[in-house]
Amino acid sequence: MSTYQGVDELMQGIAAEFDNLPRQLQSVARYIEQQRANLMVQRINEIAEGSGVHSSAVVRFAQRFGFSGFTEMQALFRNAYTEQVAPARSYQQRIRRVIEDDGGRMTSAQMALRFIDASRLGLDELAAEFDAERFQSAVDLLVKAENIYVVAVRRSFSIASYIAYALQHTNKRVHLITGLGGMHREQIRSIGKNDVLIAISFPPYGKETLFCARVARERHAKVLAVTESELGPLANYADVLLKVQEGSAFAFRALTSTICLCQALFVALTYELELKVEETNRPGEYDD
Repeated sequence: MSTYQGVDELMQGIAAEFDNLPRQLQSVARYIEQQRANLMVQRINEIAEGSGVHSSAVVRFAQRFGFSGFTEMQALFRNAYTEQVAPARSYQQRIRRVIEDDGGRMTSAQMALRFIDASRLGLDELAAEFDAERFQSAVDLLVKAENIYVVAVRRSFSIASYIAYALQHTNKRVHLITGLGGMHREQIRSIGKNDVLIAISFPPYGKETLFCARVARERHAKVLAVTESELGPLANYADVLLKVQEGSAFAFRALTSTICLCQALFVALTYELELKVEETNRPGEYDD
């Protein structure tokens, strides 16, 4: 019996083990990451064909991650879909599960402390896995950008809103893709080769965000992706990818690590831009 409680947790486990997987199982991992929204209805032979492997490799993949076989792994994806299509009921189910699992009534303060602990763990992981070279590459993209577009939907929209607000305090032209009135296509259409798109998305991945990332690449703009995995569909469009894993409590994921990373990105960009202003204004060696 697998110990994974949800699809997000499974995908994190796959990402952690990816480099150690045999080549055939890596192919299955990539397919599952890209097709996770459809996995609940696909037959094992369809997944095998899409992965370019034999059906037995799909079974081995499921067993590698603690499932008895493909059917048990697929059930995890079906449960996730059920929660997505009935989010209000899903939240109620999560809370009821907390009550059942805890075996006793928790105080509000205890729940708050659990969330704080989860956020702290997420920040610890962000620091431990911080890639300084990638982060500098992300800042360099933004320094060179003529226009900065920002897109994220649903849970991640608040982060996009913040980073767009913060970037307005620089001399960059900033465009927040809100999709208001269903117009995300129109709002991204002006992006060009000297621009950068900041795309923020986590499983199950917003189709609007992926669309904007695809358009950005087609128009030769740069894409800065903020996401949890290099195996996900957003990674396919990224010039620079910043990985962030959020802590979770009671099956609810925090936003703490992602907002921290975006704040750090803004501060680092502002610092670089200010240095450039100082260099421009510094008197030359032969000035009178």
